[in-house]
Amino acid sequence: MNQRDHSVELRPKLVGKRVMRTEDPRFLTGVGRYVDDMTPAGTLHVALRRSDQPHAWITSIEVGEAFSVPGVVAIYDATDLDDEINPAIPTSRMPGYYATPIWPLAREKVRYVGEPVIAVVAESRYAAEDALEHIIINYEPLPFAIRQVDAVKDDAPLLHEEAGTNTIIKREFKRGDVDAAFEGAAVTVKGRFRMTRKTAVAMENRSYLAEWDARNQSLTLYTSSNIPGVIRDVLSGCLNLPGNRLRVVAPDVGGSFGGKGSLYSEEILVCALARKLRRPVKFISDRLEDLSATSQAFDELIEAELAVTKDGLLIGLRADVIGDVGAYSIYPWTAALETVQVVSFLPGPYRMEHYSGRIRGVLTPKPPTGPYRGVGRPSSTFAMERLIDMAARKLGMDPVEFRRKNLVTAEEFPYRTASGIIWDKSAFHECLEGACAHVDYPSLVQQRDAARKAGRWVGIGLASYAELTGIGSRISVAPGMPINTGTETSKIEIDATGAITAAFGISSHGQGLETTLAQVIADELGCKFEDIEVKHGDSSLVPMASGTYASRSAVLGGGAATLAARVVKDKVLRAAANLMGQSVEDLDIHDGIVTSRNSNLTMTLKEVAFAVYTQMGRIPRDKREDLTASETYDPYLGTACSSTHLAMVEVDPETYGVKVLRYVVAEDCGKIINPMIVDGQVHGAVAQGIGAALLEEIVHDDQGQAITASLADYLVPVASSVPDIGIVHIEAELPNNIGGFRGMGEGGTIGAPATIANAVSDALWHLGASVETLPVTPERIFQMLRDRTASSPAPAIGTPAESRLRSNRNPSVTGQNE
Repeated sequence: MNQRDHSVELRPKLVGKRVMRTEDPRFLTGVGRYVDDMTPAGTLHVALRRSDQPHAWITSIEVGEAFSVPGVVAIYDATDLDDEINPAIPTSRMPGYYATPIWPLAREKVRYVGEPVIAVVAESRYAAEDALEHIIINYEPLPFAIRQVDAVKDDAPLLHEEAGTNTIIKREFKRGDVDAAFEGAAVTVKGRFRMTRKTAVAMENRSYLAEWDARNQSLTLYTSSNIPGVIRDVLSGCLNLPGNRLRVVAPDVGGSFGGKGSLYSEEILVCALARKLRRPVKFISDRLEDLSATSQAFDELIEAELAVTKDGLLIGLRADVIGDVGAYSIYPWTAALETVQVVSFLPGPYRMEHYSGRIRGVLTPKPPTGPYRGVGRPSSTFAMERLIDMAARKLGMDPVEFRRKNLVTAEEFPYRTASGIIWDKSAFHECLEGACAHVDYPSLVQQRDAARKAGRWVGIGLASYAELTGIGSRISVAPGMPINTGTETSKIEIDATGAITAAFGISSHGQGLETTLAQVIADELGCKFEDIEVKHGDSSLVPMASGTYASRSAVLGGGAATLAARVVKDKVLRAAANLMGQSVEDLDIHDGIVTSRNSNLTMTLKEVAFAVYTQMGRIPRDKREDLTASETYDPYLGTACSSTHLAMVEVDPETYGVKVLRYVVAEDCGKIINPMIVDGQVHGAVAQGIGAALLEEIVHDDQGQAITASLADYLVPVASSVPDIGIVHIEAELPNNIGGFRGMGEGGTIGAPATIANAVSDALWHLGASVETLPVTPERIFQMLRDRTASSPAPAIGTPAESRLRSNRNPSVTGQNE
């Protein structure tokens, strides 16, 4: 116990400060630990023979001389594992939903190119790959419909005969009298919008290593997943192992963007094989496998129409959406995850009294769709924001003013949307004004107009949107999914040395959560930031470890950390009160030092912990408490996060390439824990959104083959593709949420595609072109303008490129995957 030194200044609060990420030293010095860095003694390696057919019966398998390859241990097909596992079933409460079972290897028939059929296990990956060359799989091809518009038809070939249909999910939202709204509308606009199929391109490919412990009859799976607790729970049923004999660990993970946030057949496979062979078994996906078999995203066809009064007020919206969900319903999110969110979020942050939205999720012979940064909202925001700009142009209104008229106002919160989503409170209008102020919108319009007079194709686009983050237990992240995604647990322990360990069910994979959660705990507990170790990514840490996804970890993890830290702080102060002979009400703790308001006495947190655990008799037996707490937080409704993106682009009249000249994001993510990390999340998400708008597209040809199976064909943005991004932070108060935090990691991917689409449409308006399909590649722009000039008189503004376009009817240039 010490006398207080009044010359020592208390450390300021850490929440809101640009604290350097504690994760970065291990990554920057090359000592991060990923799944492929682990090779226990005796590890076996798996290589997979995947289907080259989109839909076919497996008639026979010939292994040939595969066993003659040195190092080959075993070869398996689905029948060899019948007695080893149960399938995973992605169930849903939605009426009429069909849950396709998930097995480690294709059974009887294949349903997409890239589906695993044969597993070769060998002492090295090289030997396993060599053995694959000897194996022949004979197929009997079956008919199929590769596009959702064909697969949805009643007479379409069925992928899963037991389902009786390819349409495995249907949902409809209705409010008001939509037909009457359209009949009374002064202006209507409509379009047929499509966000084509994408895939997450993480730096680290999907990676799995399973170890069987024969002594304890237990299994540990090391996985690149961001949902290790969910994977543990489903594997428990697949393998008939109780949770205390099954551990799933996500070590350092090199990005996910949603693509690693589901159960994969390879995870079931390595676990089953490790138990069967009593040796560690590893599978590392290569880039070709990741592009052709990792879950994909979007691929909705959205026919939407908007009704507006003569004064520019929105009065009606209707949409019919067909979502291509691929060949299987993904676990645990189901086929409803992407599809239903398109229609539920379509009205966006706008007042909309009359709405009708229908979705049909259709099976096609492609990899399943699943989580992807933004989930459904990039597509819905693209469609809605295009309609908003189209309506504004038709009325002759500025698009900013049009949005001002229709965004939900502060006085209307909490606002229930037409689909039932509740916007609790967010800075809808402040984001719009913040983005416009940052770029000096009137001046930017003048710059655009001056560039047009000089013959340049320049346009301005913006998009306003809202998303639901930190979703609590009121609804599941995936509509109809019975798994709890609405709570998060934090366990905080102080040991005898004063070291603090905080365990969570989250699984950080690039978000900087080891840093941000430590900032929250340091402020709430009053300890030193450097004394905290945040543990995550391990199913054994807390009873329910659901992972990191859906912009939830700062909201739920931060809330749970706050609650647990407050309980531990109270225990520390009660112990210190006994040790110092002070009233607990007179004590406080800052920077790891307990102080008294009524004396100069102080104690360090380390001294308090040492006395509690080690020094017998220092604290009366009936008053001694372990300095631990476990608390669970449920925000119930979740919280709205909103943003406005604004961009200026230029289209090259010679090449039809698009260059982004200016870009700004004004975003309300509540109380910012670490502005540096938030900026990084915004930058990365916008870059990904620009890729979706201009470059990225998975293309399947009419034979069901993926023709974008390498990074030479599936184009992702590089540094030169991304402009400097202006960021406006708006920290709107959120009184009913612990900490006032909102999620924000997905916003860039939601707003950027719509913003770029609107900007390109503005740049090409004088040519009569309107962007309705993303990505808006040079090929698509060429085809839009060619088709437009073929059916319309020459535009008033002319350039040599336009003249060539009117004379060029090159039939070999077509849009991808149309």
